[in-house]
Amino acid sequence: MTIQPRLLLALLLITGFTGLTGCAALGEYDESRWSAEKYYSMAKEAMDRDDFLSALDLFNRMEARYPYGEYAEQAQLDVIYAHYKADEPDAAIAAAERFIKLNPRHKHVDYAYYMRGVASFAQGRGLFEYFSEKDPAEHETLGARTAYHHFEELARRFPDSKYRNDAIQRMIYLRNMLSRHELKVAEYQMKRGSYLGAANRAKYVVENYPRTPSVAPALQLMVEAYHRLGLDDLSADAARVLALNFPQGAGLSPSAQDNNGSEVGDTPSAPVPPQE
Repeated sequence: MTIQPRLLLALLLITGFTGLTGCAALGEYDESRWSAEKYYSMAKEAMDRDDFLSALDLFNRMEARYPYGEYAEQAQLDVIYAHYKADEPDAAIAAAERFIKLNPRHKHVDYAYYMRGVASFAQGRGLFEYFSEKDPAEHETLGARTAYHHFEELARRFPDSKYRNDAIQRMIYLRNMLSRHELKVAEYQMKRGSYLGAANRAKYVVENYPRTPSVAPALQLMVEAYHRLGLDDLSADAARVLALNFPQGAGLSPSAQDNNGSEVGDTPSAPVPPQE
């Protein structure tokens, strides 16, 4: 049977179109053909779905193939946030420090400094959510102290950063909680009859955490501890300072003011992605 020329041409066109469609589909799923932009867009889509582990996997595969360029730098910032949202604060801190080391003059390096503090803040904040009845000195405060210093460095290095105000609010919160921790230790020592240790710990609060809600109760504790020790002159001195600075007993309950500086905003994702 002879195939008509017009029918042959139609068959060729259909076959060619199907082949082109197949190639396009192959390019979509054949990762060896992906550009840096393709990897990045797929990872961002995963982040938009809150699938941060998949996003991290895509970012890592992208960096293996495209370690340099604008998309690579942006991905490094997104990796910090993805680790944080995946509840991996240690990895987020490591990623932030890596970005700071590799890109010290990047226009968005302040975000890496900020997220380093936020990840440390996440480690430390849980320590203060609940004070148990056991010895409060057993609560580790390293994460909170580290976060405070990270935020302090951000505020000092980048006075015009859009993250500075939030960092300062977190610093206030951390100072209040760290001072409360020290006060709780002093109160525990008082209950145990360790009056000298309690007085010294309360004095540390007054000297190292001024303008926090724990100062007034720390002074009040010093009055009582020195009295129990028979150090009436020191007890009277602490009472005078308490009366001078808190004439109406203001701030004697730190729990009443614990929210001072504790309201912090949502953690922002990484700054704008590369422009086309």
